[in-house]
Amino acid sequence: MHSASQAVEVPGEPKNMTTSLIETASVTFQKFYPINQIKHHLCAFHFYADDMTRQVEAHHYCSHHNEEVSQCLIYDSPEPDAKLIGIEYIVSENLFMTLPDEEKPVWHSHEYEVKGGYLFMPGVAGPVERKELDHVCKTYGKTIHFWQVDKGHALPLGLPQIMMSLTGEAQLYQGLAKDVEKRYGVSFAKEKENREYMTGLMHGKHPLADAAGKGLKTVLRETDCWPENI
Repeated sequence: MHSASQAVEVPGEPKNMTTSLIETASVTFQKFYPINQIKHHLCAFHFYADDMTRQVEAHHYCSHHNEEVSQCLIYDSPEPDAKLIGIEYIVSENLFMTLPDEEKPVWHSHEYEVKGGYLFMPGVAGPVERKELDHVCKTYGKTIHFWQVDKGHALPLGLPQIMMSLTGEAQLYQGLAKDVEKRYGVSFAKEKENREYMTGLMHGKHPLADAAGKGLKTVLRETDCWPENI
């Protein structure tokens, strides 16, 4: 299990004065348009697509391309020293349905985790939060994690891996759930009641989504990097 508090520090020398001055100058003269488009902070739980026992707290910082496509940077906590552990792309049900069937298994549904109360917006009032999450409830996400913080890695080791989200009762470790509820002052059970009115996916969860109920793992293999037909 994994919580936001990280005992493992990232190796390396502390930032020196030169780096700090360059950062200050950069902020003054450069534009950060993509980052400045981030408007939402969502907290949820992910597990590795090949191992449901490896569950992590995931803080999503998201921006909208439009009403049907969003993109999120994922950190292991909301703190200043948080590790960037992954990314997630979110699409509407309509766009998901246009994806090739071989692509659909790497996308996960959001309906259960939203209606179950497990996905929330820290610090946002309930009525406002539920307005946004009623939209998220009808979407699918594609998530890749690069940094295996649950293993205590001080650096992003290993291959990027596909992640999945909660789809049923008794999947989330109670210790992890209670830890998050306590730190953020939320109740998953109470919020589940508050979200009973949400309708979710219009066509129901697609049978190929959520890895089609199977495990998925990224593996490395050698191949020709110069195609023969060139």
